[in-house]
Amino acid sequence: MYQKMVIAGNLGRDPEMRYTPSGQAVTNLNVATNRQYTSNSGEKVKETTWFRVSVWGKQAESCNQYLRKGSKVLVEGRMNQDPATGGPRVWTGNDGSPRASFEITAQTVRFLSSRGEDQAAGGGASSGSGSDYSQGSNNMMPPPDDDIPF
Repeated sequence: MYQKMVIAGNLGRDPEMRYTPSGQAVTNLNVATNRQYTSNSGEKVKETTWFRVSVWGKQAESCNQYLRKGSKVLVEGRMNQDPATGGPRVWTGNDGSPRASFEITAQTVRFLSSRGEDQAAGGGASSGSGSDYSQGSNNMMPPPDDDIPF
């Protein structure tokens, strides 16, 4: 049996990183996905679904270092189900309304925002060399003008 979830969305808040007692890094992300459609009555409906994502190991440290609230990400991983129900974790919110939480353990997190977009979104992304930003996928950026040989 095999399952894989793929979601693309925006971080709803800054990542939260901690370490397990054995020293393993884990970062928690809150990712919002948006859907817009027209209902049968002709009204435009906007729908947001929230996912709680756990990222482990070296990738967790990279996520904590480079991602900020508003960052765009693509997450691949497996969905964790509530052992009691087999579905999402369900609870009652402070206002008394029922809530559900979809939880994913990430296998891969791809950074879709550029550094400029992350900084404009309110994040202060690290201003190092940036060569390992997005774990090597920075090769899509054009070279600086002084690196062009003509």
